[in-house]
Amino acid sequence: MAKKYEGVAIGIDLGTTYSCVGVWQEQNDRVEIIHNDQGNKTTPSCVAFTNSQRLIGDAAKNQASSNPINTVFDAKRLIGRKYSDSFVQNDLLLWPFKVISGVNDKPTILVNYKGEEKHFVAEEISSVILSQMREIAEAFLESPVKNAVITVPAYFNDSQQRSTKDAGEIAGLNVMRIINEPTAAALAYGLQKRANWLIREIFLSLTLAVFDVKATAGDTYLGGEDFDNRMVNYFVKEFKRKNNEDISRNPEALRRLRTACEKAKRTLSYDTEATIDLDALYQGIDFCSCITRAKFEQLNMDLFEKCMDTVNCCLVDAKMDKGSVDDVVLVGGSSRIPKVRQLLQEFFKGKELCKSINPDEAVAYGAAVQAALLSEDNKNVPNMVLRDVTPLSLGIFIHGNIMSVVIPWNTSVPFKKTQVYSTGEDNISSVQINVYEGERIIASENNLLGLFYLKVPLAPRRLPFTVCFAIDANGLLNVSATEETSGSKNEITITIENGRLSREEIERMIQEADNFKAQDMKFRKKVEARNALEYYLYNVRKVMKDDCVNSKLAPVDKMNINSAMIKGKSLIDNNQQEDAFVFVDFLKELESIFESSMNKINQG
Repeated sequence: MAKKYEGVAIGIDLGTTYSCVGVWQEQNDRVEIIHNDQGNKTTPSCVAFTNSQRLIGDAAKNQASSNPINTVFDAKRLIGRKYSDSFVQNDLLLWPFKVISGVNDKPTILVNYKGEEKHFVAEEISSVILSQMREIAEAFLESPVKNAVITVPAYFNDSQQRSTKDAGEIAGLNVMRIINEPTAAALAYGLQKRANWLIREIFLSLTLAVFDVKATAGDTYLGGEDFDNRMVNYFVKEFKRKNNEDISRNPEALRRLRTACEKAKRTLSYDTEATIDLDALYQGIDFCSCITRAKFEQLNMDLFEKCMDTVNCCLVDAKMDKGSVDDVVLVGGSSRIPKVRQLLQEFFKGKELCKSINPDEAVAYGAAVQAALLSEDNKNVPNMVLRDVTPLSLGIFIHGNIMSVVIPWNTSVPFKKTQVYSTGEDNISSVQINVYEGERIIASENNLLGLFYLKVPLAPRRLPFTVCFAIDANGLLNVSATEETSGSKNEITITIENGRLSREEIERMIQEADNFKAQDMKFRKKVEARNALEYYLYNVRKVMKDDCVNSKLAPVDKMNINSAMIKGKSLIDNNQQEDAFVFVDFLKELESIFESSMNKINQG
């Protein structure tokens, strides 16, 4: 049962470009998307710093062209990432503000505020935007707000999720839950009580009031900004071609061009042509050009196809066909792009797309529903239960660098599953348990979530112990281990909250798992063969320590066995890269020598 919280609770869609806030209105039994002081229901996720003040939202965006190096946007693309991340490095080329590597390779934004250089991390910028969302809600409700559900893209990894939660806490919010954006949109559409949906990145099934997430797929680094970037690059090249001037290093010119490109993109959603007209864009040179919808689609076709690959991947993972989808729901501003709609309609063989909720507001709408479900103050919220899935397999490291899967990917959440393992060495006092997620057989190639130690009594190897994986409704992963004879127990709780790795990392892992399948199987066979040889040597060594056996063995047999044991140990210690057949062949040789010698004793 999910924990209930006292007080008013709001739902916040913390977007890369725009943010939105909603609240459940008990008197109307519906969600109210709250407008800001400009009368808009979405607020730019933008923060600007000047010599006299800090500006947020529309005010920050409106002065961006004249103050580009101190106007910060896209903070969500930095949150929870490392400065050295390739995606961050690519974005640095497009941002007019300065980002440097800070402590522990954390991206740090440099701005000039009130005449001084200030350093901010992405969490601080995001917290400013969240504070603004809270203030918008408080002005509407005329009462303080502390509780909130905040949405993140599907596959935000643990670091990104925790950083988002940190941003909420910096903003003075009690973050009740972090949920995926497509999941939030599903809750919004869930009020319509339909059976199956495909909602941009996520496939759901609804039976009565229970949501089962069948599969997740998405891309945390693909959105409206990427389409804008393609247009910006296109016009930068055109300006250089026409005027022999490069504006790519000029922050003011780039900011003005980006703003114009964003407007042009919106225009192309309802018109076939858009005009870019900027006076004195660079060194007094005016720039006037136009772009057709066809050209825009050509510039972004690979991104559109990437979207469709995600949709197909989601259906495959859910083991569903296109005909099983009742409604295709559009979420996010980019879903207004005609080509996106066309490709979706073609993919689903002409099915009409569901547009009953504003795509800009759907995520905040669902977040507000989830917030109301978690709040004690709301009594008339439809009784809905959300069951998510794990996007990757979960398991532990076992001897030989093998990932032993306990929970296969796309397992419904919440869940609890136990598995029995055994120690790999004699007389050890503790076992290190490394928790991984991923699809590679080689454990070190997967994502390490955490580790802990289990104390065990001194005993010969093969002492059994139990490992239990459990994820609750809040997305908290708890891994515990127990050794029954001593009663020893230890555990670790990992805050993964409905998602761990970014979609790029998920896709990379799944692709690598497929590409390296043969190589991984070869590795597994080698490890299994080496382990089998090592265990056989262990048993032979125990037998050879028996004085009774030693006294009966002929000297030549004893010499042959000892020589084979030395050779076997050397093979294990010094030939880690050998193929499986080397260990298999030597095991057969060792078995032959040892069993032949034992047979002589038995016959004699």
